[in-house]
Amino acid sequence: MREVVFIENDLMCHPPRSSLKGGGVTAENNNNMDLEAIKRFYFIGIGGIGMSALARYFFARGYDVAGYDKTPSPLTDELIAEGMHVHFDDLGENVPAAFKDVASTLVVYTPAIPRGMQELLYFQQGHQVLKRSEVLGLITQSGKGIGVAGTHGKTTTSTMLAYVLSQSHVKCSAFLGGISSNFNSNVIIDADSEISVIEADEFDRSFLRLSPFASIITAMDPDHLDIYGTEEAFREAFQQYADKQHADGFVITKYGLPLASSSRQITYGINTPAADYQGINLRSTDGHFFFDLKGPGVDWKAIGLGLPGIHNCENAVAVCAMCIELGLTKEEILSGLKTFKGVKRRFEYHVRTEELVYIDDYAHHPTEIAALIDSVRMLYPTRHITGIFQPHLFSRTRDFMPGFISELSRLDKTILMPIYPAREEPIEGITSDVLLKEITADKQLLTPGEVLEWAKKITSGVILTIGAGDIDRIVPKLEEQLKANLS
Repeated sequence: MREVVFIENDLMCHPPRSSLKGGGVTAENNNNMDLEAIKRFYFIGIGGIGMSALARYFFARGYDVAGYDKTPSPLTDELIAEGMHVHFDDLGENVPAAFKDVASTLVVYTPAIPRGMQELLYFQQGHQVLKRSEVLGLITQSGKGIGVAGTHGKTTTSTMLAYVLSQSHVKCSAFLGGISSNFNSNVIIDADSEISVIEADEFDRSFLRLSPFASIITAMDPDHLDIYGTEEAFREAFQQYADKQHADGFVITKYGLPLASSSRQITYGINTPAADYQGINLRSTDGHFFFDLKGPGVDWKAIGLGLPGIHNCENAVAVCAMCIELGLTKEEILSGLKTFKGVKRRFEYHVRTEELVYIDDYAHHPTEIAALIDSVRMLYPTRHITGIFQPHLFSRTRDFMPGFISELSRLDKTILMPIYPAREEPIEGITSDVLLKEITADKQLLTPGEVLEWAKKITSGVILTIGAGDIDRIVPKLEEQLKANLS
C-alpha cells in the first residue's frame, strides 16, 4: 500500500481547510456555494495520477472522499486500501447517499471523462462541479504555488524540486504527475510550509487556472494539437501561463524558449553560456551522472545526481535555480539531488546487470524518445538496444509521424505495439503498421502477449519499454521474465 507522505504527523487531528478559500473560481453551477461548508469530495476519474493526488490530499486533511474510475488499477487498489470508496460502474443518480448532499459535497472531474457520463450529468444538476485544475487553482491562491510546466520533463522536474524542498528547511506540499520513488506517493503534505509544488499540465489549458507565485517552464514543443488546433495557439497558451506569475514572483525558463514574461525571468540550460544558470562538463562515471553549475555568484563543481540521464541534468539545473531563488543552502540542494531516486516510469531501472539492462520510461513524444536514447547511448555505448514502443493517441502519432520514424530508427531494434487510443476514436490511415513500414531499424509489430513471448529468449543487451498508455501493465511480467532468463 502506498502511503501519503506527511511531514507533520498531527495533520489528521487538525485538518486545516484554508486551502479551499479564495475568490475567482468559476464552477459550472452553484457558484455561490459556501466552500467552508464542504465536508466531502467526490472524484470522477479518481484513478488518474493527478486526481488521485488530490483525493489523497483531501482525505488526509479529514474529508470524506469517494469516486469513480473506469477500470481497477494498482492505484485504485491503493486508494481503497487507504480507506477511500472507489467504484467502477457509472452509477448515475445512484451515487453513495452521503455524497448527494449538495451543500456539503464538492465534485471534481477530469476532462478525460466523457461529457455524457451519467454520474457527471447527475451532479451537474445541482452540485458544485469543478475541474481538477480549478481545485489546484484554489490551492495556489492560499499560499506560494510553485508551478512546473512544459511539454517534456515536468513530472521529473516537479518531483525532484519537491523532494529537494522537502529535505530542506523550507519544506513544501506537492501534487505530482507521477509516483516519487523516494516517497512512494504522488502527494506530499506539510501543514506548516506555505509552498506547494504543482505539476502545471498544459492539456486542456489546465495550467491557465493556476495562480502561481513562481514557475519553471522546461519545454514547449507543440503537443495536444487535438485540443489546441494549431502550434501557434499552443505556444500562446504557454505565453499566457508565463504571464500568470505573482507580481513579486518570477519564472525560470529553459534558455531559448520564445517567452517574454511580465514577471522577472531567469533562464537555464546545458552548455548555454548566455543563460543565467548553466550546467557544464556533463559526464558519466559508473552509471552515475555529474555536472558543474555556473550562475550568479554560483560556481559549483561535480554535482552528483541520484538518477541518470542527460535530460535529468538539465532538469536538475532548473531545480538548482529555483531552490537558490527560494533561499535553500548549497548543502541542502546538493544533498537532495544526490539522494533523489526519480519517478516511477521515468528512466526507471528494473534489471541492471553486466549482461542485461531493462529500463522503463514514459516517453511518448519524439523529443522525449530522443532524450531517452541519447542518455542510454551515453551510458551503454557498446550495447545492443531494443526499444518496445506503444504509440499514445492516434492524433499524436499522425502529427509527429516523421519524428517518431526518425527517433525509433536510431534503435538497434524497434518493437511496436498497437496504438493506445486513450480518449480518441481511430483515425483512418494512422496505425502502428503504417509507422512500422517507415522505420529503418530491425523491427517487429507485436501484441503485449507476443512481447512477453519474445522476451523469453533475451539474456543480454539493453531493453527499453517506452510509452504513456497501458504498456506499464506488461512491465512487471517483463521484468519477471528477464530475471528468470538470467537465473
